[in-house]
Amino acid sequence: MRNAFLAGGLIALTLMGRVDIAWAQSADPRAAQADAFIARSLEALGVVPGIAVAVVVGDEVVFLTGQGVTDVRSGIPVDANTRFYIASSTKPMVALAIAAMDARGDVDLDAPVGVWSHAGLPADIAGAVTLTDLLSHRAGVENDALTFRLAYSGEHSASVRRDLVAATTWDADTPHGQFRYSNVGYNLATTLIEADRGLDWRDLVVREVLTPLGMMATTPWIEAERGRASVAAGHFGHLPPGPVVAVLQKTDQTMHSAGGLVASARDMARWLEIQLTDGVLDGHRIFPAGLVASTHQTRVATDATFGPYKRLGYGLGWYVGQYGDQTLIHHFGNFGGSRAHVSFMPERGIGVVVLINEDAVAGGFADIVANYLYDLYGGRPDVDAIFDAEVAALAQRIEGLRPRIAADVEARRTRPWRLDHPMASYVGVYESPAMGRLYVGSTGDGLILSIGVLSAEAEPFTAPNSLRIELIPLRGEVLTFDGTGRLTYGGVVFERRRP
Repeated sequence: MRNAFLAGGLIALTLMGRVDIAWAQSADPRAAQADAFIARSLEALGVVPGIAVAVVVGDEVVFLTGQGVTDVRSGIPVDANTRFYIASSTKPMVALAIAAMDARGDVDLDAPVGVWSHAGLPADIAGAVTLTDLLSHRAGVENDALTFRLAYSGEHSASVRRDLVAATTWDADTPHGQFRYSNVGYNLATTLIEADRGLDWRDLVVREVLTPLGMMATTPWIEAERGRASVAAGHFGHLPPGPVVAVLQKTDQTMHSAGGLVASARDMARWLEIQLTDGVLDGHRIFPAGLVASTHQTRVATDATFGPYKRLGYGLGWYVGQYGDQTLIHHFGNFGGSRAHVSFMPERGIGVVVLINEDAVAGGFADIVANYLYDLYGGRPDVDAIFDAEVAALAQRIEGLRPRIAADVEARRTRPWRLDHPMASYVGVYESPAMGRLYVGSTGDGLILSIGVLSAEAEPFTAPNSLRIELIPLRGEVLTFDGTGRLTYGGVVFERRRP
């Protein structure tokens, strides 16, 4: 019965999505204009398999669409209910969930975490750092082992996460109070809450945000979604004849509080609505007045640009910046061939979400579409000419980049191995207390390495006794053997435990 209910619900949602899209195109000529722009842009680029988009003005969804396919292998169409991995666009939802706890007095955002958590942080850090520090990237701390295990290898449990808290150190390059973007603040904040309250971050976000907002297509449990719903796979289009499905896709174990949700454009429209209305959805107040707006307030200054956007500060999960002369509150996300753009302009009362499933060479397309929509709904008369030119320029950059990438890949294949011993002598299990177990195996004429869910064949490198490895796709790293049964990967020494 449960499966029948789910199937019926998905069919209903799909039909609703098609009705909404048709309504949007017929009710407002700008919707049809936007759909046409997206369609010709996908064709011009040729490397983005699929896209889902929503535009919200005040409390109304004025544009909702999906185009392309979720996966080049299956050809399943994208629609407004397709789940895309939103990566770091998860952060604002986690921050709001913790801010809601603060509003009830369950935690204190501005108290040192050592006042309420005894999860093992070093005493000097626990006595100085607050949840606000962690959620606004101004804590001045680092913990590479925790962030690596949660986002990449997936080798962790509640007890492992708690043990790793003790490995947190001050960041030598960024003092407490200064901004430095990373995943560590969110991973630490939710690990501390879990250790103190027994509340996993996934249950926290579902309870505090997703359920109240009725975001039924947004979830941290991606594996179940793949079995029962349309989920967009991440793709890479950097090599011809791509795009191809990325070899590394997210699992439940690598969905984490700094980047661990899949969501549909329809659900993200609900999320945007409460940003524009300070917590009111469909005419009903969901969050206390002022709570959602408080997450938009700058907690630390920044001075950076990201493409056409200025970034002037960071709040609780949101960058505060500008697009042109308009305030743009935003957070983007990317990983493993997925890219999310989530933003809104509070003064204009408009928000845009763009979700695409390619992020090797065309991730910037999400921002182009968002900017097009802001300008289209802002009444810019030459919007199609301006942004058709931007898409053409991106397509030209991609076409120039792909042969250079292919040539680099081919050049790496011709490198000689520079290992002092036969490859079989390096096979074995290597261990780091912080990072976990790294397995080195033989392919017959090469080596394959794996740690947790990560696995890749090694390539020769130019330095003696070293390998190049892409355990994280498109991120080439050097691994070095020292001749004494140890290897160094990511700056961490792994001891050989057994052959």
